[in-house]
Amino acid sequence: MADVAVQYGRRLQRFLAARLRNAGDAPDLAQEVYLRLLRVDKHELIRNPEAYMFTVASHLLNEHTLRQTAAPVIVDLGEIFTELRTVAEHDPAEQVERQQRVQDLEQAMEKLPAKAQAALLLHRRDGYTLEEVAERLGVSRAMAKKYLARALVHCQRRLERAREREQANQ
Repeated sequence: MADVAVQYGRRLQRFLAARLRNAGDAPDLAQEVYLRLLRVDKHELIRNPEAYMFTVASHLLNEHTLRQTAAPVIVDLGEIFTELRTVAEHDPAEQVERQQRVQDLEQAMEKLPAKAQAALLLHRRDGYTLEEVAERLGVSRAMAKKYLARALVHCQRRLERAREREQANQ
């Protein structure tokens, strides 16, 4: 397996760097790929070492992405949904601001795939558990969790960009 790392190392680095938000993480992830390859007991059973290495790298990228999305977020969607339920009728400026946030959220959600959008609404707005979301969508709990994570990351990024634009315009 060491010869696979030598032979395809540069390609692996490019593969990882192209798929990461921070290309500086590519060497660390490549190292982890190599470590996982070294843990394989029966190397001779692997028919295509190159394909196996890139499969391991893909799985590692997914794990890395999930870890990154678990980081604390600046925009709290729960807060937005709560605000939507309790609109202050006496303050026109506050109404306009909330209305803008609702529009930003709606625009962000329009860009989501249907199942990711449904997972977010069922979980955050309607209070369903992941198990209930999975059951309603007809998918596994793990898939419901992925849909929810993708939706949250997408909406949070879009809302953060909208807030940055607002602050730049002020």
